Amino acid sequence: METLTFKVVGFHETYHAILGQPFYAKFMAVPNYTYIKLKMLGPGGIISIGTSFQRAYECKVKCCDHAVAIIAYGDLAAIRKEVTEEAPDPKKSIGSFEPAEGSKEVLIDLGSPEGKVVRIGTTLSSK
Repeated sequence: METLTFKVVGFHETYHAILGQPFYAKFMAVPNYTYIKLKMLGPGGIISIGTSFQRAYECKVKCCDHAVAIIAYGDLAAIRKEVTEEAPDPKKSIGSFEPAEGSKEVLIDLGSPEGKVVRIGTTLSSK
């Protein structure tokens, strides 16, 4: 009897443990990736561990979806950082507004004491 310590992880994958070469050598295990089987010698004969092709396919699809979501999240974070670096600071005043050449001020209400004016262009065509 041999004892091997390993961690079982909760990700959706065909196998739920990454065993590696030391495990295969110690237990004389043979992985067969074509048939999704792992065979090793046991006290009563050969121990065969496997899954169905449908389950393996479902796990692979979930892994791909998860990977796409992780990549999209990374891209989103990069875009967010880029946008915040380029965005102007709303608290900072950019400067005063300079009217375009060819405009004049016209009083809105001649009787108003506030003297509100509007700027209109003087270079507009008559059409």
